[in-house]
Amino acid sequence: MQEFTSDQLMLRDMARRVADEKISPLAAEIDAKSHYPDELVDLFRKLDLFAIPYPEKYGGAGQGVLSACIMAEELAKVCSNSAMVPTTQELGATPILLGGNEDQKSKYLPPICKGEVRVSFALTEPEAGSDVGNIQTKAVRKGNEYIINGVKRFISYSDVADIMVVFAKTDPAADARGLSALIVDAHSPGITIGKHEDKMGFRGFNACEVYFDEVHVPAENLLAGEGQGFKLAMKTLDKTRPIVGAIGVGLAEGCLEYAINYSKQRVQFGKPISSFQGLQFMMADMAILVEASRQMVYKAARAADNEDPEMAKLGAIAKCLATDTAMRVSVDAVQILGGSGYMREYPLERRMREAKLLQIVEGTNQIQRVVIANKILS
Repeated sequence: MQEFTSDQLMLRDMARRVADEKISPLAAEIDAKSHYPDELVDLFRKLDLFAIPYPEKYGGAGQGVLSACIMAEELAKVCSNSAMVPTTQELGATPILLGGNEDQKSKYLPPICKGEVRVSFALTEPEAGSDVGNIQTKAVRKGNEYIINGVKRFISYSDVADIMVVFAKTDPAADARGLSALIVDAHSPGITIGKHEDKMGFRGFNACEVYFDEVHVPAENLLAGEGQGFKLAMKTLDKTRPIVGAIGVGLAEGCLEYAINYSKQRVQFGKPISSFQGLQFMMADMAILVEASRQMVYKAARAADNEDPEMAKLGAIAKCLATDTAMRVSVDAVQILGGSGYMREYPLERRMREAKLLQIVEGTNQIQRVVIANKILS
C-alpha cells in the first residue's frame, strides 16, 4: 500500500465525502443536460480544489501531482465530468508553471489557484492531433506583439476559459522546432468559439473549435522562448497524464463497486448471481486490473513530483494501463448487469461512454505505446 501524508489523507476523505454527498446525486443530470453546474464549480473554489498541485508561493496548496491524482480518483468514482474540471484547469496551467518566467507565474497562477481564472490548453487542430509537428496555426512577431491566425479543435474549457495557452508556429519552416506557446486572453478580439461538440461521453464538459483571426498578443506572453513549444507541451503531458490515469482508476473502481453490489442483489436460478463462479472470475479480474492501475498511477505521480528521469515513460504506462482498464472494467460491469446495464436508468452505460474518451485524450493509447517503446529502446 502506498503511504500518504496526513494532508493527502485529509484530501482523500474530503474528496470522497464531496463526491458522495454533493456530486453523485447530480452525475446523471450533468450527462443528460450536457451542462456542468456552476454550483459545483463554486464548491470546488470554496474547498480550494483548484489549488491542490501548485506551489504555495503562488497561492497553491503545494501538494503536487500525487495529491491531484488522489482527488481525481475519488471524484471519478461517481462522476468523471467532475474529475475533469480541476484536471483540465491543471492541463492549461502547467505550461505556465513549467515555462513561465517569474512575472508570468506571479500574474497568472494565483487567480488560477483560486479558480477565479479558468484556463484551457489549445494544442489540437483539425490536421494535427497526435502529429503536433503539423500544427498550422501561426503566430507572427510584429514589434511588441504576436499576431495569431488559425483554428484549434476539441479544446476543452474553451467556452468558459478566461485565458488559453495557445501553441502556434513562429517558424513555419521548422516543423516541431518552430512551435511556440503563448498565453492568450480568451476574450481578445478575433477569437471565436465554435459549436459545442456533440460527444459520446463527458457530455457535461464542453469541447469546441476555436478560431483565431488576427489576434494580437503581447510579446511578453511568450512562454519559454520561441521554438520551445513542442518541448513545453511534452513536459506538460508528462505531468498531467498520471492524473488522466487516476480518473480511469476512479471510473473503473466505481463500475466495479456497482457491479459487485448488483451481483449480490440480483437473483437467478434461486440464488444471487454473485455465487456463480463465471461472474466471480470476471470480478476478480476487474479487481486485479483496478489495483494494478492504481499502484502504477501512484508510482508515475510520485515520479512526476520528484522530476524522476523516467517520469515520461511511467506517465505513459500509467495513463495507458489505467484508461484501458477503465474501458475493460466498464464493459464487463455492463455485462454483469446484463440487459439492465444497457439501460440509461442505470449508471454503467454512461460510465462506459466516458471510459472511451480516456483512451483518446492527452495522447491516444497508441501514442502512449510509441512513447513507452521509444523510452525502453533508446
